[in-house]
Amino acid sequence: MSGQNVQCSPLASGAIPEVRGTEHWTSKRAGADSVRLFLWRKRLRDPAAGAPGTSARRGTILFVHGSSMASTPVFDLQIPGRPQSSTMDWFSRLGYDTWCVDCEGYGRSDKSRPVNADISCGADDLEAASAYVMQHNGGQKLLLYGSSSGALRAGLFAQRHPERVQRLALDALVWTGKGSPTLENRRKKLAEYRASNRRPIDRKFVHSIFTRDHPDTADLTTVEAFADAVLALDTSVPTGTYIDMSANLPVLDPGKIAVPTLVMRGQYDGIASFEDLADFFAKLPNPDKQFIVMPGIAHSSTKSKNWALVFHLLDAFFSQPAPVYAG
Repeated sequence: MSGQNVQCSPLASGAIPEVRGTEHWTSKRAGADSVRLFLWRKRLRDPAAGAPGTSARRGTILFVHGSSMASTPVFDLQIPGRPQSSTMDWFSRLGYDTWCVDCEGYGRSDKSRPVNADISCGADDLEAASAYVMQHNGGQKLLLYGSSSGALRAGLFAQRHPERVQRLALDALVWTGKGSPTLENRRKKLAEYRASNRRPIDRKFVHSIFTRDHPDTADLTTVEAFADAVLALDTSVPTGTYIDMSANLPVLDPGKIAVPTLVMRGQYDGIASFEDLADFFAKLPNPDKQFIVMPGIAHSSTKSKNWALVFHLLDAFFSQPAPVYAG
């Protein structure tokens, strides 16, 4: 699919609205330590001139990355001639204020502490990041998107701080791990992960993210550019999320996630079975909830050939009007 053919595309008018990016830094307290966290913000250069048919301020999105890469390669990948490669640019042009954060141990955030940066640590990062973002958006609640272990981080943060979350999107989620071929294979290296706070990554590993479940769901040009961006920031990443997903599930209690929630599952994603996610979805208490299976998609939805479907689903959920009658 090309960006020009997507219904309600921010590029539909032919002119591409200009997006600007700014770097930001905040800190979280961890015992006696102060941990510096890198945030990246993108929005229309002129917020008053939103894309046709959109508001200049549709809300603030905080994007949360997964286990094996920092935030900007996932959410702000730049490929000439492929405007859809940057999720942040796309949603900025729809009228959102977009942010992402490098969790501790990733990208440009602090890597000095001798910790493995598990799911709970990532939720702590989101506590600090959300407070900073809300200082810059007038205190508006956040639209929160997390993928893979980023979904676990985002879900745990929403459990702890529902007052900061307007709507929550959980992509490539796993709950108990039952029936997951990906986690079954990962458990074979559990002793290795437990022996070190970090694990190496290389180009072959990045490729495997796109090929392990089902071949041909992602475009090779995107995969190569993504690998370049990931490895420019990190050649090793923390082991904590892999340990949690292999040995400590469940880390979320769906009964305690009170905010409106979207569960997004790729048709071929091996991180969780359909039954596992259906059980999770059934226990979510807020009636404003959706469970969507995305056809032709494996684990990394925003980098898939069917990216336009993902963007449409996410925009529809984030821009959904509040119900007039709630009973």
